[in-house]
Amino acid sequence: MTPLSSTVDAVPRGGAAGSGLSTVEGWKAPDAVVFVSVKGRTLAAVSMLSAREVHKAYGNRSVLSGASLALAAGQRAGLVGRNGAGKSTLARILARVELPDAGEVVWSKDLRVCYLEQEPRLAADDTVLDAVLAGKRDWLAAQARHAEASAALARGESAQQWLPVQTEAAAEIEKHGGWDVAHEAEAMLAQLRIVDGARPVGQLSGGQRRRVALARAFISDPDVLILDEPTNHLDIPTIEWLEEHLRSEYRGAALLVTHDRYLLDRVVDTTFELSRAGLFRVDGGWEAYLIAKAERLAHEARVEANRQNYLRRELEWLRRQPKARTTKSKSRVGRVEAALAQSTVEVDRVAKLGVSGTRSGKTVLELDELAIGRDHTPLASGLTLRLSPGQRVGVVGPNGCGKSTLLATLRGELEPVAGRITLGKNTRVAYLDQARAGLDDTTSVFDVVADGRSVVTFAGETLTMRAYLERFSFDTAAQQQRVGTLSGGERARVALAKILRDETNLLILDEPTNDLDVDTLGALEHALLAFGGVVVTVTHDRWFLDRIATHILAFEPDHSFDVVVGNYGDYLAKRVESRAAKTKASERREGTGVQTESTRSVTVENEPRPRKLTYAERLELDKLEPKIEAAEAKLAELQAQLEDPDFYRKPHEQQRTFHDDVAQAEALVGELMTRWEDLEARRGLA
Repeated sequence: MTPLSSTVDAVPRGGAAGSGLSTVEGWKAPDAVVFVSVKGRTLAAVSMLSAREVHKAYGNRSVLSGASLALAAGQRAGLVGRNGAGKSTLARILARVELPDAGEVVWSKDLRVCYLEQEPRLAADDTVLDAVLAGKRDWLAAQARHAEASAALARGESAQQWLPVQTEAAAEIEKHGGWDVAHEAEAMLAQLRIVDGARPVGQLSGGQRRRVALARAFISDPDVLILDEPTNHLDIPTIEWLEEHLRSEYRGAALLVTHDRYLLDRVVDTTFELSRAGLFRVDGGWEAYLIAKAERLAHEARVEANRQNYLRRELEWLRRQPKARTTKSKSRVGRVEAALAQSTVEVDRVAKLGVSGTRSGKTVLELDELAIGRDHTPLASGLTLRLSPGQRVGVVGPNGCGKSTLLATLRGELEPVAGRITLGKNTRVAYLDQARAGLDDTTSVFDVVADGRSVVTFAGETLTMRAYLERFSFDTAAQQQRVGTLSGGERARVALAKILRDETNLLILDEPTNDLDVDTLGALEHALLAFGGVVVTVTHDRWFLDRIATHILAFEPDHSFDVVVGNYGDYLAKRVESRAAKTKASERREGTGVQTESTRSVTVENEPRPRKLTYAERLELDKLEPKIEAAEAKLAELQAQLEDPDFYRKPHEQQRTFHDDVAQAEALVGELMTRWEDLEARRGLA
């Protein structure tokens, strides 16, 4: 079977006549039944695409060992796992881009599969519209046949020869989307904020190329869509569009290989985790997966603890009775030997990251009326900001607005168009670039990071370079690998290890979450939360921003900046509030006309003033504080139960009910506090 050469394409059709299945190299079809959770009910469905006991190795390195999964029509599945676990390999096998070494893979007959790999390979000379329409190969072929027949008939050639061709081609065009496919492609490009369909693909940025690849995937209308890290290089508005399109527009099945935890939680109904211990399946998105994984790890820990306790007891018995080796005791010895031989569950190595901070003054970085741009052409202006130790700024905005230009200006790589940048006296900068440049592909991981050193001071500890690299999940063998052989996530960990080895108090990170697995993302989040310096990061990862950001710096459409105190959720809330205020103001202007200065002052004069407390409200206020204390105590009690490991041994339904109780307790505390603040503010009014 010939692998597909294009980035996003439809799987060729075929299969044994009358079998209803398309198989690879004579493999037999498995019992392909998928259990899908729909609105709380578990339903059985025949799979469209399935794999059983798939094995794949590259040289001596085994990447997949016995992976099995199945996808049903309309299913939304997420595939997660550590970097190097084989997620992309499994995706390519399911998409027929490459074949497994062993196992069985089955596709339904006439199944159309589209695959979007991590780095889209689009022909640089194609126009944007042609690149998108390439996803409709059958439609393009039918249109070409129809044009050829129409031209021949116009020249007066044989109608008997060309009319059937024209008729058949017209039927094929209708079958594959009709005559408006080009308009549909243009409309989808417009939704993805690409308006120039005649522009050559070679002139596009990485984010724009990925948007074109996404449009090509969706316009092909596949039965199964396989997306490998689809959010890499995308801005947040495009990711939000992708979420909504997968939820409400796209009707086929989807497999998402992604580290975007919001995408997993909002879109998928099934989560697969690929690890050294196997492939695990969980009904639900990211939250359900976390709960199930905690339960599984707790169970594995109990099983291993029981095995160790059994061995300890039996070994004590053996030592006490060296001469009493009866037939019965020999069978007991056999059980002990079997327990000793039993392999323990292989646990994935998780990175343990930290940042070596250095002493800072009160101010690490000051920006005064900063304007940024290239070639003296401003992209955004008017940024005044003072950053002190402990502050972490997330930079957000659409592709092309100037985020990377801002980082380059902060580093001194570009001169400001206007304004001033002042670094603190003791400021030491560390920078992670989006392209992971500075990594020599021909050099080993150890040599790239060590750079001639044998020890490193890391988060207050003095470590050998080998021990330091183990903190980043590189064992002795992995440290000797050439950087050029690593996956994208492994390269990202090398880049992090390189910049975090030195003391710093200003971390500038450009898309640090790209390609990282969720375990490493969690470790990076914990490291940044513990870091005492300043962090400025450009990222599209909303979950990451909600975890670490103390401020959001947003690029606005009018080329100004907006700084919001809080995380990404706080920024979204402010944006919604601002839009609502603008809508209300617009409606007021349309209803009454534009106010003059005098009418505006009258409006303010006539606004209702806060009224003083009534007798009943004073009594209510006196009773509120004990109520708040009781509600907070109840909430603390519930949260303590959540932190108890035994909680995750309870059935899922009990856990969900308990989480509802916690949410209600949090809401009650919030309501009581809001009421107390209102009454307290009016207490002193005459």
